[in-house]
Amino acid sequence: MNAVSPGLDVLTMGRTGVDLYPLQQGIGLEEVTSFGKFLGGSPTNVAVAAARHGRSSAVITRTGSDPLGVFIRQELERLNVSAEYATAIEGMKTPIVLCEIFPPDNFPLYFYRDPIAPDLMIDAEELDATAIANAKIFWITATGLTKEPSKSAHLHALSLRQRAAHTIMDLDYRAELWPSPEEATASVQAALEGCTIAIGNKEECEVAVGETDPDRAADALLERGMEIAVVKQGPKGVLAKTASERVEVAPLQIDVVNGLGAGDAFGGAFCHGLLAGWDLQKTLAFANTAGAIVAGRLECSTAMPFEDEVLEALEAHHV
Repeated sequence: MNAVSPGLDVLTMGRTGVDLYPLQQGIGLEEVTSFGKFLGGSPTNVAVAAARHGRSSAVITRTGSDPLGVFIRQELERLNVSAEYATAIEGMKTPIVLCEIFPPDNFPLYFYRDPIAPDLMIDAEELDATAIANAKIFWITATGLTKEPSKSAHLHALSLRQRAAHTIMDLDYRAELWPSPEEATASVQAALEGCTIAIGNKEECEVAVGETDPDRAADALLERGMEIAVVKQGPKGVLAKTASERVEVAPLQIDVVNGLGAGDAFGGAFCHGLLAGWDLQKTLAFANTAGAIVAGRLECSTAMPFEDEVLEALEAHHV
């Protein structure tokens, strides 16, 4: 793969790790006997999803100085995501995440990131200011705001963007990673001041702007300066708003295997649509379909669909 240069299509920042997903469904971890090992972490998965659609991508993250960190960098490169900014921290261990699979809508996650994960040790002084400023899309998630020095690094990265178009925040709220909902709200709202697009489900919108009704949540995000506000509604589809447009896309009916990677597939596909210059309706439909495809598969990163798969599914479902 060519070395990273300014002008990446998609540059993400934040969490990475190794997903250990059970190969048996409908039973607790205490009964599981075999697991699959996959590249994971929401912003990492988004970078992979964008690469599947032919976009140049990279992720700013940190791993431990262990074999699992080596695995992460090897997987990134194998999946056509630059690992230039995925560096190891000496003496730290790469996080793992386990889940349980109870389709269609129960997928408990168990994070092993204590006392602090390497991806929360990103320092502002280490950032490549040129790559961040020049990326066509820059994507962060709320998880990166949970602890220092990562929080300051994320806010510094946003300042380098100067609220450029396509600066995206995935609201990605995971209560177990925050000291309190109030601290999450304050941190997310501070980061939104540097973003132009926000994406989240109803619960994440409640943390960010105090609203769960999709329309009111989208409006509240627009009032905070977003150019596009996207509210994912699970089985009810997805809503997006701009200052002049309201678009709603119905869900795709699929047999759910593991819903954990759907949001990241949505994110990478959404980035692809933005870069392709599609209108909001087409972008939303494409992203929603990509998410549904991944929900029908076990893993996250390696389950990300290619563009032709998504287009075929759109045509098959007459979307």
